[in-house]
Amino acid sequence: MTKAEIVGKIAEGAELTKVQAEKAASIFLESIVEALKDGDKVTFVGFGTFSVSDKAARIGRNPQTGAEIKIPAKKAVKFKVGKALQDAVQEKKKKPAKKK
Repeated sequence: MTKAEIVGKIAEGAELTKVQAEKAASIFLESIVEALKDGDKVTFVGFGTFSVSDKAARIGRNPQTGAEIKIPAKKAVKFKVGKALQDAVQEKKKKPAKKK
């Protein structure tokens, strides 16, 4: 699903124009980015949590030459899925028939 398709669904569901829905979606995404830049977690109960973690600098290897390279420290965005979302995408497993 693309951003344009999501904007279309927001416009239809909230009875907004696509321009208004695009603005709302952009503000929503910008708010998440700003919170993460500030070091905050963003939690949507049942959906999941976005957070930022620090990755330490380390030594890696160039796979072609085998030479050691320095990999600088960086920040990484993580997403932990919520239970309701996880349950929604999991297929219900059928219980095997009991044999007598």
